[in-house]
Amino acid sequence: MSLLAAIRPDSVNFPLFLHVLGAMLLVGSLLAVGIATVLGWRADRERASGLTRFALRTVLIGVLPAYILMRVGAQWTEAKEDFPEDFEPAWLGIGYITADAGAVLVLVSVILAVIGLRKTRGGGGLGLGRAAGVISFLLLAAYVVAVWAMTAKPT
Repeated sequence: MSLLAAIRPDSVNFPLFLHVLGAMLLVGSLLAVGIATVLGWRADRERASGLTRFALRTVLIGVLPAYILMRVGAQWTEAKEDFPEDFEPAWLGIGYITADAGAVLVLVSVILAVIGLRKTRGGGGLGLGRAAGVISFLLLAAYVVAVWAMTAKPT
């Protein structure tokens, strides 16, 4: 399989770059959401509210666009790779599973973020922020497996 990467056409480089960039931004923004949420659990009410707003805004400003970039880059890369019809590597399947299941969880996080940001103006929304933080840790765990599969290329 490493020989396949060595003979990859140059037309794949830019879509692959976008995919990897989106994946890195996605993991980084999910980590920021998770850390802000955990810090908010241990803070007083005022600081917890600020950390929750930060986490929820990061979902909207960071996680959602990064997911879209990662997914568009992945589809574009696969289209440019021109794999044979009978070629279905395990790493590609793991990538699709984590991306598709992740889409549902990202959508849930976005909905929680929109509702939570409206409620934080009135002093509430902490529970919704915590739920988004827990979802971010679930997504991080899944994406760590996907990153391993993409780099190790198990058969």
